[in-house]
Amino acid sequence: MILGIGSDLANIDRIDATLARFGDRFRNRVFTPREQAKADSRPRAIAATYAKRWAAKEACSKALGTGLRMGISWRDMAVSNLSTGQPQMHLSGWAAERLAAMTPQGYTAIVHVTLTDDHPWAQAFVVIEARPNTPHLVPPTA
Repeated sequence: MILGIGSDLANIDRIDATLARFGDRFRNRVFTPREQAKADSRPRAIAATYAKRWAAKEACSKALGTGLRMGISWRDMAVSNLSTGQPQMHLSGWAAERLAAMTPQGYTAIVHVTLTDDHPWAQAFVVIEARPNTPHLVPPTA
């Protein structure tokens, strides 16, 4: 079952200007060290990498049903990538608590995220799914 859906669109040039103006203050407030390392490893696409992660955090907060309020922190939501490049969303702190509270008993929550960019835009979609812990409760597929 779907517990939440969120999307966001971020302007890469706006993120680039924010990085130029606030530098580490902005990076350290919003992004985890792992996210910063990913952006730093992509010197030709630093702003786009940050913009996609910004959009993912916004989309995730919407999927959690809170937006960026109620104690949620930017760094409570973090994006990493599998070796295949597929992005993954990791929740900690208040975001993880919110996810646990919205997940029905007997289910496991899975956070799906997809990212894309086409200058000057970066976009993210987040879907939070709850899967039953008991395999026989999974609906058959057609």
